[in-house]
Amino acid sequence: MSQSTALDPIGAVGPEVIPGGPQPRGFLFAFVAAWFGLSIVLSTLIGASIPKVFAFLDDETKGLNLSIVAALGGVVVMIITPLFGRFSDRTMSRLGKRRPWILGGALVGMAGVVVLAFSADLWQVVIGWAIAQIGYGATNAAIHALLADQIPFRIRARVSAAASAANAIAIIGGSLIIAALPNDQQWTWFIVPGVIGTVFSVLLYFRLHDIVRTDKPEPWKWSDVLSTYRLDPVAYRDFFWAWMCRLLVTMSIVTVSIYLLFFIIDRLDVPKEEASGALATVLIAYTASSIVTTIIFGWISDKTGRRKAIVWVSALLSAGGLIGAALSPDLSTFLIAMALVGAAQGAFVSVDVALMTEVLPTFEEAGKDLGIVSLSYQVPQVLVPIIAIPLLAIGGGTENYTALFIAAIVIGVLGGLAVLPIKAVK
Repeated sequence: MSQSTALDPIGAVGPEVIPGGPQPRGFLFAFVAAWFGLSIVLSTLIGASIPKVFAFLDDETKGLNLSIVAALGGVVVMIITPLFGRFSDRTMSRLGKRRPWILGGALVGMAGVVVLAFSADLWQVVIGWAIAQIGYGATNAAIHALLADQIPFRIRARVSAAASAANAIAIIGGSLIIAALPNDQQWTWFIVPGVIGTVFSVLLYFRLHDIVRTDKPEPWKWSDVLSTYRLDPVAYRDFFWAWMCRLLVTMSIVTVSIYLLFFIIDRLDVPKEEASGALATVLIAYTASSIVTTIIFGWISDKTGRRKAIVWVSALLSAGGLIGAALSPDLSTFLIAMALVGAAQGAFVSVDVALMTEVLPTFEEAGKDLGIVSLSYQVPQVLVPIIAIPLLAIGGGTENYTALFIAAIVIGVLGGLAVLPIKAVK
């Protein structure tokens, strides 16, 4: 079992002061692996497993059912992520501030996966996905807080790039797993990625040299709940604009990714029995290009100290790729377009997390603040399904994916522009 460091974490901390170090051998590997694990379970469930369930249960209502599940799950995770981040900031366990949340969250998340594995109705899927989001959301909040707790500024972009590359690999791996599993064994679509995500989260629990909080926090007040979600755009101007950038860019990608399987079935005329394999192929093209640009731009960013210019490049690449994807007449053309979108996303994520940690309001409440950062990823899971329902209905008849892609392009460009007002980061 890993050790813990007993100290007061509310001292003078900053980008080069790592209060919980030194970490044991294998910590960075376990950190990236945990990121991979969470990505493979969450992205696979909402991007492949749940859509596949709805496509086989009722093809006519699959889009609406997926929108309902994604929106309600997004509401749940929006509520719990910043709150769990703040709770972990206040945790006084002898196991540390973050480790109890990493382990407990992973186990609860796995319980939700089991519910999903045997769901046959919409309401069962909603409940299972909510439980999974609560559990893995707690783990995710603690892992995000480690970026400020344990990762030095000088390597933060590279570690963020490695975590983002792991996320990209997880997307490919998850889609390949679902494509390889039998179409008549629904439980495997959930249990396999769930076990992988849980095991890698537990690995970090054992390799983390955590901070043990020894000072008693201020008494908890109900007003603290509301303050957990408050983001002051005047007092923390740079943080607000960095948050808006991440929100809009994420919305752009989520707008496409949630409905990707259905686009392949309905617009590219791939039979639903073969659609999981086609989805895996698209995600391989997307992710391979994403990994390359993540590594390249992560290195460039750390060497030059520049973040904003890379975000601008990302926005332009993404807009071009999404235009090509929306106009694609066949799977081959769509693969090329999505590879360009992947390259854009790789460039963005290589600097995204590093940029956010550099404009945090405080280092003392990193868990709470990074929980707010996580909202910029979670809010789109609520907004996108709500926006998508009327967009897909434009014109009547078949679902209007062109309108959906146009919205994604506009939102992505706005996200690139949102970094312009940031002053503290080049």
